[in-house]
Order: sequence, then structure tokens, then C-alpha cells
Amino acid sequence: MDEYFLVASHISSLSSAPPSTFIVETARQNAPLPTGIQDNDLPIDHATCGSVLRTSTTGTILLRVIHGGLIVELISLSTPVPPIRIVFPAVVLPTPSLFLWEESELHLLLATDIGSLYRLIIPIDGLKLWQDQTESIWPREYFIRNLPAEHARECAVHVQGTHCVAISLPNGVLLRLEAESMGYDGHDEDWTESIFHHGSFLSSLTAFFPLQSGTPNASDIISLASHPWPTDIVNIWTLSRDRTLRLWKAKLGCVASKILPTTPNLKDLSASGSPSGKYLLLDAEQQNLVRVFSLTSQEDDRVDIYVLVFIPTPSSTSGGFFCLLDTSSDHFVEIGIIECPRHTAHCHLQDFTVNGNILYTLWDRQGQSMVERTEIDISLLRSNDLNPPLWKTSYYAQEPELTPAYMEEQLLSAGSLTQKFLEAIMKPGVFSSLTLRTALDKYVDACLSIPGPPPPQLLNSYATLCENIAAVVGCTVTLNRDPLTGGFQHANYWTALKRDWEGFVARCREVERSARWPLAIAAQGQDGVLVVERERVGSIVIEDVPICIRRLLEHDQPPHTQYDLLAIVWALRSKLGPRVLSSLESRVVDIMHQEIAFSFAEILQDQASRIKFKDTLDEGSQSWFTGRIQSIADMDAATRNALDSIGGFDLAIKREDMDTELLSLPPSSEWLRSQAAAYITTTIEARYDLCLCLIILLFFQAEELQSWDASLLAEVFAVFRGLATLRFVASQPAEGRNTQDSATVPSPDDMIAQMRNMNVSNSKLQAASKSSLVHLLIAQTVASDGIASIAHNFLDSTGLLQSLSPAHATKHEILFCDRVRSLGFSDVTRELLSWLPRTPAATFLQSQVMLKLGRVDDASQLLEKLSGCFGISNLTLEDSEALTSVLPNTHPMDSQYSFYLFAADLFRNTFVHHEVQFSQLAIQVAPPGAETASLWNTVVKGLTDLALYEDAYASVMAMPFEKQKRECASQLAIRMCEENAVDKLMTFDFAGIASEVEAALAFKARNADPRLRPSYSGILYTWYTRRGDYRNASLTMYQRARKLQDVITDATSFISLAEDQLEALSVAINALNLVDEKMAWVLMPVVSDPSRKRQKLSKHIPESKYISSKYDAEIIHLADMEYDCMLLRAQIDSIKREPSILSSPEYLLPPTVIVMRLAQANQYNQAMSTARSLKVDMIDIFIHLTNQCIRLSRNPGSVLQEDTSGWLLTDNAASWQGTPSDRGWRFLQQSLKRHDSAENDYRYAKASLETILSVGRSLSSPPWLIDILEKYQPEYLIRISLRYENIADAVNYTYALVLKSDKQLAREATKDASVSWLPYALIDQVLIAADALMSPPPNLSQLRTTINNRVKRMQKFSQNVS
Repeated sequence: MDEYFLVASHISSLSSAPPSTFIVETARQNAPLPTGIQDNDLPIDHATCGSVLRTSTTGTILLRVIHGGLIVELISLSTPVPPIRIVFPAVVLPTPSLFLWEESELHLLLATDIGSLYRLIIPIDGLKLWQDQTESIWPREYFIRNLPAEHARECAVHVQGTHCVAISLPNGVLLRLEAESMGYDGHDEDWTESIFHHGSFLSSLTAFFPLQSGTPNASDIISLASHPWPTDIVNIWTLSRDRTLRLWKAKLGCVASKILPTTPNLKDLSASGSPSGKYLLLDAEQQNLVRVFSLTSQEDDRVDIYVLVFIPTPSSTSGGFFCLLDTSSDHFVEIGIIECPRHTAHCHLQDFTVNGNILYTLWDRQGQSMVERTEIDISLLRSNDLNPPLWKTSYYAQEPELTPAYMEEQLLSAGSLTQKFLEAIMKPGVFSSLTLRTALDKYVDACLSIPGPPPPQLLNSYATLCENIAAVVGCTVTLNRDPLTGGFQHANYWTALKRDWEGFVARCREVERSARWPLAIAAQGQDGVLVVERERVGSIVIEDVPICIRRLLEHDQPPHTQYDLLAIVWALRSKLGPRVLSSLESRVVDIMHQEIAFSFAEILQDQASRIKFKDTLDEGSQSWFTGRIQSIADMDAATRNALDSIGGFDLAIKREDMDTELLSLPPSSEWLRSQAAAYITTTIEARYDLCLCLIILLFFQAEELQSWDASLLAEVFAVFRGLATLRFVASQPAEGRNTQDSATVPSPDDMIAQMRNMNVSNSKLQAASKSSLVHLLIAQTVASDGIASIAHNFLDSTGLLQSLSPAHATKHEILFCDRVRSLGFSDVTRELLSWLPRTPAATFLQSQVMLKLGRVDDASQLLEKLSGCFGISNLTLEDSEALTSVLPNTHPMDSQYSFYLFAADLFRNTFVHHEVQFSQLAIQVAPPGAETASLWNTVVKGLTDLALYEDAYASVMAMPFEKQKRECASQLAIRMCEENAVDKLMTFDFAGIASEVEAALAFKARNADPRLRPSYSGILYTWYTRRGDYRNASLTMYQRARKLQDVITDATSFISLAEDQLEALSVAINALNLVDEKMAWVLMPVVSDPSRKRQKLSKHIPESKYISSKYDAEIIHLADMEYDCMLLRAQIDSIKREPSILSSPEYLLPPTVIVMRLAQANQYNQAMSTARSLKVDMIDIFIHLTNQCIRLSRNPGSVLQEDTSGWLLTDNAASWQGTPSDRGWRFLQQSLKRHDSAENDYRYAKASLETILSVGRSLSSPPWLIDILEKYQPEYLIRISLRYENIADAVNYTYALVLKSDKQLAREATKDASVSWLPYALIDQVLIAADALMSPPPNLSQLRTTINNRVKRMQKFSQNVS
């Protein structure tokens, strides 16, 4: 028989999708709340029992009872269908059973501790099973009448088939339930209960009598069995504590019984047990001790039914023995005894099964599974053959336990303490994610129980379980200071941290020990066997050559003679201490990470002398091993033979054979892949240990290596490199990588079910992940049938063990690294590439890894170095093929130009600096006729984005494409404005394309919102000013002022923008002042608008309207700008002075109102200045001022109480002498002198005089005012006097006018009529008014005389002239 060993996979790593949930309710009234089986040491997701159903329709389905017996979980091991969890209202009694019914339904039958028998009909759709069928599950409940509730958990349940259930009752009573119908017709399921006693055929009558037995509970049934279903054999076989085997018929009850012996003695078996051992009772717990099977006789085509019973023995010789009996004729016929091997002593049989004629037993060996198998030969047993049976043992490959001593050895190599512990616990297959999570929860609970505030690490959330463990473990360890010296106690800190990690590892080991507890064994096909553990599912797999050799060497058994060299070197390795072995391994790894510059013989001699390898062995050991090695006749052939065994894949399926089998393969099975991954890890470890032995041999033979074949030495190191990289990959967990595969989203029904399940589950459902990187890599390979075949096919496909020298990197090695990189494991890929020489393909992959890790500068440097490999045929064929295999097919690279394009595309839109770098390189090597316009664009845009404006400007000016050059120049200018680099922009002259930049800035200035930054109007103003174009500079700022005016639509916007508008107008005026006075104007384009009489400025002026020589324009003179500026300033000042104006809709006051408000506020200087600038009539101002002077003359106190800072308290007025009244009249005099003149016909003086005269004759007019009017407006003075009936004043003013005219006439004898003209009509009115008075006013007579004389004189003058 071939040698087999066990491999297992954690159930929590099989499916990444969360399980669906179905909740079963009970119709029983006042049912107690479910409590579950209390076992504090058993995590709730660890199974208490399990079984396997395997059919061609459903594949392999695993049934587990978890959560203390409250949940039954069904897991498909053959398909990717997510598991289903069925929640029950009470504890499920062992053992539930699953059957396939009519190829379309799964029937789950079980009983609970509250006396309910359930049948769940689960519809299936072929290999899709129960997927999307959760809502169609059909539960049926039957109340068992004869099940004692107080002893329910002590009863064993055995489901014979879909229609029969047997339950063991106390005192050896058997309860049989048979289904008359399944309730398909709409009625309830009908079960018939029958109680049978082992002491009578008429059990229905004797069941009411008490049992008589010499020993209490001796007849209690501890094991039940029936013929495997489907079958028409409905008998039940039971085994009692007194080792009595009974056969129960469906109607007759117990029809046969036999007491089995306590020792493996055929005589005892024939005598139905020895009297001395009759009452040595078996343990009361329910056990799997009975199995029924049938064999077909080849001679007469007869089916014989056999029962196989295991009897445990308390002796230390073996774990027990099997009794085989023939039960074909309804009574027991002894066949023989099958003894178990001696090494099963102190082991416990968990389960056994018979597949064909092969007996498989599952043993609990100190908490680990062990499978024994032997052939049942009926003919030999019948002949009483005394030869012991041939047993073959299968167990797990030896794994290092994470003991403190083992971890101390791991700490000898380089790396931090936390890193070493994390690598050890996260290694695939060591602990499951469920184990780590459970241990972490216990650790956190322990930390939280410590008095004081909890560390913040315990309260944070983490992305992955690995991050959580790394942050939490050791968080309570602090670095203290020495109370005497004050220095940090680092040694104590590291010791405490190591102890904390060791405590956490101990928790993990405790949980994992429970997870690996064996539960059941089941046949899988013709030769396969499944081993069910609490949290793992395993199988027995054939050993390959390296695993077999290592197993033999570990157990000090000699391998085949062709592997004597490996046996010798293995013994040599066992003589080396862990420190020496770690140092040797580290040095070899360092050699593999360096360039091979010398021969391997020289390198090994140097390294052996450095570590003094032979000095680690005593002289006797050296001599002994030297002699053993010299006994090898042909060292070269032995070494090559060892290499062939290490690197061979004898179980791989040929490619042509595989292609023919693909059509018959089942769907992809995650469990099968996980089994293959576990197998790969085991065989890689075995091969690595054997190859390390060859390395030790080379160190031991270092002085004689000069005579060795150099190619053989290179091949040894090449194989070691391949195995080291595979070993590293196999140790990598899949957690934490960035994948694009999104997790399966549970349906709303699943979410509801999980919420309803919260009263059952005491822990969070952890989404399982693939256990290892190897698992993911296997998923990419072509599937094959068989775990060993899948593993060897995968290893063979990597090609890592086909290399002949570590000085080269083969195409297969490069492709393997690329596969790892494509899965998202960048750090792993970087480590793999560090083992390879820096070939072009390896350099390319290294650059991609650096780019993924964010080390962009390193990636760019590698790509730039790699560019030399393109366009020139300087690569070997092997390097060229390897490089071509990893380059993307979408970018053909036959030259440096195409490679630079590809490199630039790698950095596009993410790392601009390097995109620009490779674009510039592509431009430099671009062949003639190549399209480089996009590259120039990329360079300019990238340099602009990097704020390298000088380089961007140089690139723009060097651009060979004129149109593109102008576009890029405009874009550069706009971008510099946006980035506030205007000062730098103004230093660029843009020779030949300045008009484009100017047009771009002008467009922005016209159309951009003036409220936003940057202020393109200001930038364009600076542009024009630096070039001496002041007219356009003024136009730009005036345009900004107009746009701001359009934007100001309410009081709020006026407050924020008025100052900006005033500043723009001021700057525009200043710029226009620099233009020749005769040319001080600008042209403002006007867009016609039929809805308005005149539109000042639109928000967007069409380019054609603005630059065409034919457009409507408005000439804006300097005076217009000044007027707008003064009006806006006055409006701003008025609002600042009176903020309440803003509450009015008409907050922009007209000029007249502004001036009047200033006058009313006694701000006469400002009012007059404003009125003069805005060309507003000042009559109202002087009227108001005159009234103030009159009030001051009459009642000085009333005026002085008001604000007079605007006229009486100015610097000039405050220096005048006299009373406030005198200063007030003087202020009026000065104001008239400044603002009144012949140009306005002295209207302001007239207004002041009229104001004075209007108050009556109580106040005389100021003489200076009379003098002004008498001098310049005598006629008005006479008229105003007549109007206010001041006849005397009118006579005096008339008399003075006539005298003045006479003097002028005498002085200027001329023919001009204007010289001799007098207002005679007015004089007549004065004379008439004077004559009307009772008393003639003074100077009336003189006036008459003067008038008469003048008339005579003028007559005489007329005569002389004529």
C-alpha cells in the first residue's frame, strides 16, 4: 500500500461569503429558552459533532453542529456555494443526519432536547445546492411522546434513513420512530413510535415492567448503527455498556444479542465473553463503536451483512480491538478479531468507517488526528489466521510548535520581535482566522480587566486582523526608567514584551488545539477519506518522494539506498546547533541576494572559513561523517540523484492528459484548492530541508569543491533559490492585500435572519478570507483531479525548480513574480525579485512594484535605466523572452521612443514630474515623422502643474508647432495668473506670440467675474503698463469699474465692492493722465440692446464685436472718468457718514442730494468742493450758509451747539479774529469769492442777498456783499431793493450807478452805445417809487439832478456826433 499522510484546511478560510441563515421555530407551548451545551473551553464556532454526505448530485457536503448544539451548518466542499446555518430553538441531540431524496431535495433529520423531531426539506438545484433556495426550506416538527425530557441529553439519536429514527432510552430501551408519510399532501408528517426492550420479543408488552440487572446502567446503549443508506435493511444494531451487541428488528424488537470479549481472544469471542470481564463496563458517553457493512460474494452473488464492533481496552498494549461478526441470518456469527497496532495505546478512537474492504480508523492522539487503515480479509479471518493485521498509519506532517524555545530560535535571525511573532502566527495553516480572533478577544478581555484606564489600542478599530494583533499585543507593556540611574530599562521592556507575545501565542495554541480535535471520518470515493475536526476538514493524500524521505529521516528510518547521501547529511545536520544552522542559512540567503562574481567553490570556501563550520563539530564527528561521505562511490551521481528527488514532480499530470480530463472535472472547489495549498506547503518544507542538507554538505566539503563540477554547484544553489522563494510564498497569508473583488453582499433576508439570530450567536460573524497566497495562485492554474496532482502541477508550472544557475533569471521565474504582483502582493513580489539577478525583466517588474508601493523616484530611475534595452539588440535570447513576457501587449515596444511613451503613460495624471521627464526623453529620441504634439503638450502642462514656470516657458518657446505654441503660451499665462505667479509672468517677453498672451488675458479680463481672484484686470493693467500702453491700461481698469458697477445690485454688494470700483476708476484716471492731454480718451465698445436706451457694458462682449474695426463705440474722456470717480467717492462718503442710507432702495444718491446733505450737515467746504467737481449748482448751499450766518448773528448759541467743524472750526476759519458771527460772515465772503464769478452771473451772491433781505429789515446786508453786487450786478441790486421795497437803498444804488456811468463816459469818449447806456426804465421805476413815498429818501434830488444833466449831456453829445 502506498504511504499517505494527512492534510487539512480550516473551515473558516473556505468561503469568503457570509453564510445564509434559516431559523426554525417550534410549535411547542412554553418551550424553555435555548441554553446550549456549556463548555467554556470550546469556542462557539467549533463543532461538537459532524458528518459527511457525498453523492454525485450534490458533491461533498459537510454537516456540523456548532454554537453549543443550537446551529446546524451545512458546508459544500465541492462547490463555491456559501454555507447555510439552520438555527434551532433547542439543543440538537447527536447525531443529525442528512440524506438526498429523489435528486432534488436534501432531508435533514434530527431531534432536540425538548422532545421535538425535525425534518427539514431543503430544495436543491443541482450543484448550486441551496443557493437562493433559503426561503423554500420546508421544516416539519413532530413531538416525540416517549422521550423523557429529563434524560433527553443522555439519549443517542441514530437516523437509519429518511423514514426511520432510533433513539436510545435509559436502561437499554430502544425507541423506534417510523414515518408513515412526509406531509407532502398538506397534512402533518405522521410518525409511529415503538418502544422495544432487549429482554423480550414482545417488547411492547414488557416495556411496562422494571428491568432486572445485576449492575446499574449496564444495559445502557452507548452506540447505535444501521446499514448505510440507501438500503432496504431496516435493522438497528446497538452496543451496551456491558459490551452486549444486539440486533433489533423493525416489528420484533431485539432478536439477537451477544456479549463481546474484553480482550482480543478468539476463544472469548466464541464463548460470548469471559465471566471475569462480564461486568467491566464501557464508558457511559455516546461513542462510535459499531459499524455495519455488506460485501458481495463473488462466488454465488450473495450479499453478506457484517457488523464491526470496536472494544476499547484499558491496557497499554493498544487502543483496543475490533470484533467482526456476520449478521446476515439475523443472529451473530463470529468471524474474527482485528487487533489495533501497539502505538494506538493511550489513544482514543473517535470514529471508524469501512470503504469496500478497507477499514479506516480515526484516533485522537493527544489532541491530533491519526488515521489507521487496514484491509479486512474475510477469508483469512474465518481461517483463524493468527498473523497480526497490517496497519498503515497516516498523520500530519511534522509542524514546529510555537513554543517559547522555538520562538527563541526564530529570534536569532534578523528582524524585530513583533515581526517574528507575527510571521509565526500568521503563517498559513498554523492558526485559522477564527483561532486568532478568539484568542485576541480573550487577550483584550484580560487587558480590559486590569485596573485603570484602558490603553487606546484596545478601543481602536483596525482594517485587518494582522494590524489588530500587532497593535494590541504588548500594548500594556511600558518602558520604565531605573529609579536609581534614571535610564530606560530596555532589557526589562523587551523581556516583558516577549513574555506578553508568548502568552498570546499560548492562547492561540489552546484554541487551535480545540480546533484540531478529531470528530468523524468518512469515505470519499474509492480511495479517499475525509477527516472532520472541530474547525478543520482534512483528507489523506499520497506522499511524494521528498515528503516520504523526510518522514523516514525524521523517524530515523533508512530511506532507499539511492538516497543514502541525504541520510548521511541529515545526520550531519542534526549535529549542528540551531545557532550554527541559522547562521549558515542566513549566509546562503545573503549569497543568493548578491551578484555572483566568483565561482561557487570559492564563495563556499570563504563562507565556511568565516563561520568556522567544521569547528562546530568535534573531531570524532568530523571523522565519522568524512568516512560516511567517502563511502559514497559516485558523489556527483548521488548529488544529482538527490537533486532530482528534490526537484521532481512525479505526481504531475501531463499537459495533454490534463486537456482530455478537463471536461469531466467538477466545478472549482475552494476546499480542494486549500488542500492542495496545504500539500504544497508540506512538500516545499520537505524539499527545502533536504536541499538545505545539500548546502550543509557543500559547506562540509568546501575544501574539496574545486574538483566538483561547477554546473552541479550552480544547480544546487539554483534549486535552493527556487525552494527558498516558494517557501517564502507559501508562508504568506492572503489577508490585507488590495483586491478588486468585492465581498458578496448578503441579501436583505440574510440580514434579517442574522438580526433574528442575535439571541443565539455570541460573537460577530467574521468574513472568511483565503488562507494563503498559494491558494490564490492555485486558483489561476488549470484544475485537475486529485490534491497531489494539483500541487505538483502547480509547482511544475512555476518553473522555479527548473533553473540551472542562480546567475540567470529564467522566463518562468519572471512570470511567477509577475503573477504574484498581479494579485496585489507588492511587498512579496519585491522580496521575490531580490532573489533574482537584475535582468531587464526583473528590473521592469521591480519598477512596477516600486510604483505600486509609492516609491515613485525609484521606479522612475529603474525605468530610465531599462530604456537602454530597447532599440539595440544587446540582450540574450533568454532575457529578451523574459522581458517580452512581462511587458504589456497593449504597448508594443520596439524602440526607446515607444518605451518612453509607455513609461510616461505609467505616470500619467498621478506623478506629473516623471511623466514630464519621460515625455522629454521621448521627444529627444523621437524618430522623424513621429507625432510629438501631444508630448509637447504634456511637457508644458506638467511643468506648469509643477510650478516650474521658467522651464515651461522655455518649452513653449522651443515648441516647433506654431499654433500649439500660441495655445500653450496662453494656457501658461492663465495658469500663472491662477497660481499668483504674476511677477514671474511679467518677466517673460513671449517674443513673437505676445499678442496671443495679451488676447488671452484681455478675454479673461472682459469675461471673468471681477469679484474673484485672480484679478485679470489688474494683471492686464500691469501687462500694458510695463509695455507703456497706458491707454489700454486705463481702458482695462475702467472696464473693471464698469463691470463692478453692473455687479453691484444691492446695498450688501455695494459695501463690499464700492471701494474696489473706486480704486479701479482712480487707477484708470492715473493711467490716462500719462497719455497726451489731447489724446486723453478711451474707446469703450457698446453692444446694442433694444430694451434699453443705452447699455454701459455687457458681461460678455463677443470677440468679433470687440476686435473688429467696425463696432459701436463710446468715447470716454478723462473728464468723464473723473466725474464718475468723484460721484462714486461722494456716494461712498455719504454712506460712511450716514449708514442708514443703505436701508433705502435708492441708496445711490444723485449729486444734488449729496451736495444738499453735506450742506445740511454744515460740511460747507466739502459740499462746495463736491458740487464744483460734480458741476452741481451751489445756490442751495449758499442759501443754507447765509441762513446759518443770519442765525449766528441773531442767536449765536443755537448755532454753536451744532456741528460747525465743516466751516467755523476749519484751520483757516479758526484763525480769524472776531466773534463767531464775524467769522461766519467772513466764511461766506471767502466762499463767494472762491466760487462766485461772472461766469455764473454772481448767482450765489444774489442768492445770499435775497436770503438776507427775505428775513426783513432787521438785519442789514453786509457791505462787502453790497459792494460785490454794486460792482458787478448794479441793476440786480436796484431791482432786488425795489422788490423788497427798500426805496431809499434803490435810490442810493441808482444814484451810484449813474455817477459811475458818468465817470466812465467822461473817461472813455467813444461811440459805443454800451458806454453811455443806463437802465432808464429801471431808473424811472425807482423815481416813481420814491415819489410815492411820504418823505422823499435821501439823494433823491441829487439823483434827479444827475439824471437831468446826463440827459442833456447825451443830447448834446448826440448833436455833436450827428
